[in-house]
Amino acid sequence: MGHKIITMSNNLPSAEQLQRALQISEQIEKLEAALKAVLGGTSGAKVTVAAPAPTKRKGKRTMSPEARERIAAAQRARWAKAKGGKAAKAAPANGEAPAAVKGKKAKRKISAQARARMAAAAKKRWAKVKKAKA
Repeated sequence: MGHKIITMSNNLPSAEQLQRALQISEQIEKLEAALKAVLGGTSGAKVTVAAPAPTKRKGKRTMSPEARERIAAAQRARWAKAKGGKAAKAAPANGEAPAAVKGKKAKRKISAQARARMAAAAKKRWAKVKKAKA
């Protein structure tokens, strides 16, 4: 069985390394004392610095109805400006909906003659498709 001969000189630090290590440890002690003085820590207690709280948000964000209405009114004003119309007024302070929300446009209706023309055109197209298949 082969035994390894361990030489002590290879594993031990040199005198210069020991002196440097001593200087560094003294600097650490001074810095810890200064940190305790700044943070108001008690003597003998080890000072630890807390990690910052995570900033990732969990859950769905919610918005108040007032905020939603302000955003909607601003968007309506932008659309009105882009289309060349007059800007919609912001929501009143009393909580009522603005005039643009109250008075919606009436739904457009197609006349009976227009519906008849559209139906005739559709029948004509379908007749053409059926004739092409046959």
